[in-house]
Amino acid sequence: MTSPENPFEASASALGYLYQLRVALQRCVELSRGGIEWSVAIEATDDVQALIGSHTELTQLKKRADNVRLTDLSSDLWKTIRVWSHAVTEGHIDLAETGFYLITTAELPDDSAGFLLQSKASGHRDEKAAEALLVQARQSSKSTTLDKAFKAFDALGEQHRAELISRVEVIGDAPGMDSIRENLLGYASLAVERRFSESFLQRLEGWFFERASVQMSFPGSAPVTGAEFDELFNDLRNQIGEHNLPIDPDIAALTAAAPAAADAADKVFVHQLRLIDVGEERIGYAVRDWVRAFAQRSRWANENLLRAGEIGAYERRLVEEWQSRFAEMREDLGDEATEEEMKREAKLIYRWVDREARLRIRTGCEEVFVVKGSYQMLADELQVGWHPDFSARLAALLEPAGAADGRA
Repeated sequence: MTSPENPFEASASALGYLYQLRVALQRCVELSRGGIEWSVAIEATDDVQALIGSHTELTQLKKRADNVRLTDLSSDLWKTIRVWSHAVTEGHIDLAETGFYLITTAELPDDSAGFLLQSKASGHRDEKAAEALLVQARQSSKSTTLDKAFKAFDALGEQHRAELISRVEVIGDAPGMDSIRENLLGYASLAVERRFSESFLQRLEGWFFERASVQMSFPGSAPVTGAEFDELFNDLRNQIGEHNLPIDPDIAALTAAAPAAADAADKVFVHQLRLIDVGEERIGYAVRDWVRAFAQRSRWANENLLRAGEIGAYERRLVEEWQSRFAEMREDLGDEATEEEMKREAKLIYRWVDREARLRIRTGCEEVFVVKGSYQMLADELQVGWHPDFSARLAALLEPAGAADGRA
């Protein structure tokens, strides 16, 4: 709960959570480039835990405001040491097979413990000097806030303490959320065309954030595995390209009860179905397909995934597929057909749309609701219809209010 003294506490917590997810996703992408024998979990033993073969990575994340420094008595540093010290003394980890990473957006002051525990590549790493600074800070501090961390550090003993410190790497001035996302966009542009990278990343993030939420909500849940991530990554890559379009799970799950369908009872395509006595249950399915197709096509358009004129060309093909069947029906019925005969034949045309019409907008896009929902959208505009006289009978629905009695 947000306290009266700090109304921004909840927002900071949410930003920290998002930062954690993005760092974890970035690690998944990095690991995926080397194979699939790995897993990543969030809020398991640590903020982010990765298992690569028999090796474990434990990562603590500290997102802080600009101009913050990670000193030898920083609470971020000592709270992290406390977590790791407990994990060692309680036997939760194998020190010989574990790497410990503190990633912080704070600055590392020169010759501080954090500064001396950077990677070997930095040229500044000095584990013994860093250990001495931590021991000195612990002995000189009178802080009661850090007392539990100090005690956990003491409980390690000299041997375990030195071994732990030798396996710690501090990464300071770490990229913020926006920078991490830019890095992820760079990875995405290697998977798909650069113009599609934003759409690709949105879907990858959406899947990962939901997957991570489930993993954190149920203790003991399986982590994200390399095989699982690889399958999802490749599936998204195959959906976003020259021969396919993505089908989004949230749209595929929409039903006829969705808010977008609230006014469907007055839609022209619904009147078209009632004109040939289609039952309410099947009308519900038609509304569902219309809702999904409308939402998915709109998202494709908003994300610039469609080529110029692609929807128009697709609808032309759908109309032409319908035209020959509709003309044949009217020809077979002739001018003397009864209403019952017209409805019976019209239902056969609609059955073709419902069961057989599978013209794809792109060769790889096989989702049925795209075809069926697009036909409902065309029926709503009276570009296609089912009853032989649908155009004349439904024209009144499209007349402006007042036109029938001469009012403007």
